[in-house]
Order: sequence, then C-alpha cells, then structure tokens
Amino acid sequence: MTAVPRPLMILVAGPYRSGTGDDPVKLDAHVRAMNQAALVLFRSGHLPVTGEALALPLLETAGSAGPGDAAFQEIFHPIAELLLARCDAVLRIGGPSDGADRMVARARDQGLDVYTRIDDIPSAR
Repeated sequence: MTAVPRPLMILVAGPYRSGTGDDPVKLDAHVRAMNQAALVLFRSGHLPVTGEALALPLLETAGSAGPGDAAFQEIFHPIAELLLARCDAVLRIGGPSDGADRMVARARDQGLDVYTRIDDIPSAR
C-alpha cells in the first residue's frame, strides 16, 4: 500500500499588482485566481495560504489609501515573507510578477519545493 503524502502548507504566489495599473477590478481578478488555486489545493488535502489573505485586511486597518503607499510598503511583501518562512512549499501561478518571483527565489533558498503546475503537487487525501 502506498503512503499518502502528509498535508503541506503551500504559499500560492502569483501576480497582484503586475499588469493591473492598480485597477481594483484587475487586482481582484488576481486575488480570485490565487484563491481558486488555493481551493484546489485545499480540496486535495493541503493547507493553502496567500499573502494577500493576511495583508489586505491589515492594509485596510492601517488606513492604506492604495497599492504602493507607505502602509502597503510596510505590510504587503513583509507579510508574505514571514508567511513563507512557515510554509512547506510554494505554488507559483499566473503571469509576470517580481513579488511572486521573489517568493519563489526565497523558497528555493530555504530548500522548499516550488511547483509551477498544480497537477504536480501530490494529493494528501
């Protein structure tokens, strides 16, 4: 009998601001894409996380006026970096993104698995 892999905590890293011109509709579409990937991971038995899920409510609470302001700089990427330190792997989705590419590079530096296709992640069910 083949053992089922243990559930992994997987950071879903994809574009947030890239290619949006900070248009709220496009930003929301990027978050939705990450959340859709996270749902697939959850349904396969893993614990998916996104930096956006933690950072966006904090930005609102901190009074951020929008992407790129001082509160955004203080919170957005640092949250993802702290979160990554607790993860087992990264799933890189979507198009060009300096921030997501930075998470991938840090994950590799930490010896974490990096996936670019959701189908390559073994189910934990």
